[in-house]
Amino acid sequence: MIAASASVDPLVPNEGADRLAFRDAMARLGAAVSIVTTDGPAGRAGFAATAVCSVTDDPPTLLVCLNRGSSAHPAVRRNGRICVNVLAGEQAGIARVFGGRTPMAERFAAGTWGGGGFGLPELDGALASIGCEVQTVTQAGTHDVLFCRVVSIRSRGDGDALIYLDRAYRTL
Repeated sequence: MIAASASVDPLVPNEGADRLAFRDAMARLGAAVSIVTTDGPAGRAGFAATAVCSVTDDPPTLLVCLNRGSSAHPAVRRNGRICVNVLAGEQAGIARVFGGRTPMAERFAAGTWGGGGFGLPELDGALASIGCEVQTVTQAGTHDVLFCRVVSIRSRGDGDALIYLDRAYRTL
């Protein structure tokens, strides 16, 4: 059991934690790679993400972290809907395109997209595409933490996963 400290506020910067040391430590935390997409009144946008996790299965809910400085941020917030496309091992190239400062049209040109049951861009060949409605947004430092209600799921039964570990893409 971990005891909670009453004197620690998670939203106040910890002067004892070095930002670079934290980033280096987090590089050691392997994570699945996803392309998060949106479409709607604010247009089509997407970004690469490793900060995605399940929250609960009743109701099915995902947590997605989005940098407020991201070019996709305004569209995601205004559209209020996302699709989390969990990448297969052979999709590292598209992860690189969506993870950089590539213009949005070029990002989407790098893949083949279908419109899933929820009408959001689903990446052909992804291990899973999970359509969601953003329910709650909380700010934490430079990011918005999105709590998203799952409304559609498409997944394939086979394939290796794309993982990001030690600042490199790996297949698992």
